Amino acid sequence: MRFQGKLYKDGKFWLVEVPAFAAMTQGRTRKEALAMIADWFATMVDRPGFSVIVHEGKQGNFEISASDTKAMVGLLLQRQRQLHGLSLAAAAERLGAKSRNAYARYEQGSAMPTVEKLDKLLQAVSGGRDFVLSPSAIEDAIREEQGSAG
Repeated sequence: MRFQGKLYKDGKFWLVEVPAFAAMTQGRTRKEALAMIADWFATMVDRPGFSVIVHEGKQGNFEISASDTKAMVGLLLQRQRQLHGLSLAAAAERLGAKSRNAYARYEQGSAMPTVEKLDKLLQAVSGGRDFVLSPSAIEDAIREEQGSAG
């Protein structure tokens, strides 16, 4: 699973963001900015062995993948909950769960939700905002390049 991001120049700095996580950082170079966003994810997840890969695309597009998908989904849920000012108890209540632990296990990355459950979890913590899943545009571009080179 990958998450889309954008890299662009603003004055002397390169800004990099991953909107689904409301993650943004900067660097003096493109390379430094991309390393900084990978570090942001590693710091936020804070698990031994967790690593992030930045897949660069064209025109400032990139994608982030990680060694632990459950941890990334957990971070996504946590960030969305926090951005919308919800406590664990409030998130659980929106889901109709009797205990905040029912929700927290997904946020902690100890359980991986099904696609249907992930949709319900995101709806509960993001105020009904929709998230768009799409195939990797970067992989499509690579395939096109390889096809035209052959």
